[in-house]
Amino acid sequence: MLISINQSDGTPMYFQLVRQIKHLIATGRMGPGDELPSVRALAQQLLVNPNTVVRAYRELETAGLIYTRRGAGCYVAEKPVPYSDAECRRILSERIDALVAESRNLGYDLERVVALLRERNSALGTAPKAEGNEEKPHEQL
Repeated sequence: MLISINQSDGTPMYFQLVRQIKHLIATGRMGPGDELPSVRALAQQLLVNPNTVVRAYRELETAGLIYTRRGAGCYVAEKPVPYSDAECRRILSERIDALVAESRNLGYDLERVVALLRERNSALGTAPKAEGNEEKPHEQL
């Protein structure tokens, strides 16, 4: 599991952990039943106080994204729903803004970017649809 902490980010370290673990769950890189690193192991890997990891895990557990088996560790919950639709749109909008700016700097027009997105999507294979996310007409962002 690749997680990194940016000490100069200004965002609390526990929140950076929460955000990254939510992202791993939302993207399917961590699935139901997957074990998270132990508090001690993750704290050592990230060079942070173990209390930082404990706080992040507690917040994820409160949100219903993970559960703890006493003495056995922390695991991704079944059918976690880490992001609301509004939060998904916010995250994607931020990334799209960065992509649009970068594509303009590189001289790519919208059609080339969309073609590249389709190519990358095909190369990555089709992802399973999330429940309640049936095909809908595209909305303007």
